[in-house]
Amino acid sequence: MHSVELLPDEATERAVREVWSRLAQAGLPSQAAHRHPTNRPHLTLATTDALTPGVRARLDEALAVLPVPLVLQGAVRFTGRTRVLAWAVRRDDALLRLHEAVWRALRDTPAGGGLNPLHDPARWSPHITLGRGRDAVWPVADDGLLPGTPGAPPGVPAGRWVGARTYDSATRTTARLGPRT
Repeated sequence: MHSVELLPDEATERAVREVWSRLAQAGLPSQAAHRHPTNRPHLTLATTDALTPGVRARLDEALAVLPVPLVLQGAVRFTGRTRVLAWAVRRDDALLRLHEAVWRALRDTPAGGGLNPLHDPARWSPHITLGRGRDAVWPVADDGLLPGTPGAPPGVPAGRWVGARTYDSATRTTARLGPRT
């Protein structure tokens, strides 16, 4: 499986990593515990079974609009086989257009049948994962763990999505996508 991911600017990445650290210090499930060298804050745009050179070229074209604005909102929780605490990402026009372009680049190829329907533009919930686990439980109130909640450091980060990558779950490696700066 290959994911297509957006990467935040340095200030936003530091803010997310600070939340990871606060969650871990509070004894709560946190992405800080995920020690693989590829682990970093990101926004998944889509996942697919294969990325051929032709598809990568189409993705590079779609991602040429970077950088685009990034605004983090409040905490969101996802339930299911694995529970997830995440930071919601505002669905502004620039992000939605970019997501649609990436989805089209993947859908309109022979490998397009391997797309995860959760990333379909009609269903997609953009977020940055903060913590996850099968039996994970976080307080209902965020108890100051996220900026913008009572007792937390001030300021909900606003920044930019500045880069993109693909993550290959079989080889556990990443590769850059999009504009070369």
